[in-house]
Amino acid sequence: MQSLSQSPTDPAFVQNPYPFYERARAAGPFFHWTDYSLPCTGNAAAVNAIFRDRRFGREVPPELARPVPDHLRAFYAVEAHSMLELEPPRHTRLRALVLRAFTSRRIAALAPEIAELSHRLIDAMPDGGADLLRDFGQKLPVIIIARLLGVPEDMSDDLLRWSNAMVGMYMAGRTRAAEDRADRAAADFASFLRGYVEARRADPRDDLITHLIAAESEGERLTTDELIATCILLLNAGHEATVHTLGNGVKTLLETSTPATALGPDLVEGTVEEILRYDPPLHMFTRWAYEDIEVMGQNFRRGDQIGLLLAAANRDPGVWDKPARFDPSRPVRANASFGAGLHFCVGAPLARLELQIALPILFARLPKLHLAEAPRYGDVYHFHGLTGLAVTY
Repeated sequence: MQSLSQSPTDPAFVQNPYPFYERARAAGPFFHWTDYSLPCTGNAAAVNAIFRDRRFGREVPPELARPVPDHLRAFYAVEAHSMLELEPPRHTRLRALVLRAFTSRRIAALAPEIAELSHRLIDAMPDGGADLLRDFGQKLPVIIIARLLGVPEDMSDDLLRWSNAMVGMYMAGRTRAAEDRADRAAADFASFLRGYVEARRADPRDDLITHLIAAESEGERLTTDELIATCILLLNAGHEATVHTLGNGVKTLLETSTPATALGPDLVEGTVEEILRYDPPLHMFTRWAYEDIEVMGQNFRRGDQIGLLLAAANRDPGVWDKPARFDPSRPVRANASFGAGLHFCVGAPLARLELQIALPILFARLPKLHLAEAPRYGDVYHFHGLTGLAVTY
């Protein structure tokens, strides 16, 4: 396995990580990323195989578990019940209960609200120009997920602040100050939701929190701690990726002068999938090996951790023709942006629906939409999103 060095916080990498991914892919199916001390793969077949192989998972093998630092107790108290970090049988039970409440019918019913909110946010934008990320991209997903859960819409700023602080735990080069912010946010978030869940137990409504309280699977229900962790996961994951995808997508559409027809009723699905493939919001996910295993000629031992480079897999020339080109007309096939297997993102249908509704409305309402300045990506790896999106219209 070849070793390669690339700081994930290097300014050139932050703005364009794809040349490094190409160099890494040329090294073979796997390479050792020295900055992470981690074997990684950007090979689409390897990424897909590991996602689907039950011999790999998210949960830390018990013998490798470390004591939780005192200053991160609130954060890890939430993580301990997050289905994103768990494996069967707990993951199976939690996911089954969540899917009983987070149904395709409930998501599809949000379409008129997504359209109405898109128009309302555009109406509120200042004349002539705006930061589209701040005034549209950040607000739409967090308000929709708040409505879905039944959390007051006027809490959206707090939800955004808590979420941004918590996901700071996954960013390269995190500091003690970032850890302290994440822990305070987790404590505040959990405290708010604990009170809200109790209110919903006493006064059920037609919202996701009420349905999560009521959901049963084989006689079991979510505990209060599981409910809180699930709501935080849905709120964080339910808007974080969509914010980045909206920003990255509008940037790409404008920079490539993609015609508005690509967002027409018959083509928008393919255009959204190409946006997700071409410049996804999450670039790395990790898995633990649960036994000694060989993948594409590479041997792993139990306890090894592997980095799956989603954005690199999405540009694997073994799967996509001319993958570095943005082509909304290319045939739709599965990409790695939402994962695969047991942990395939439960919010993927909602994210896709928001993008398929919001982007056509945005470009129809603002036909002269142009970039006012070159957008810059934030130093937030392994997320990948813009710091702002200054536009004129």
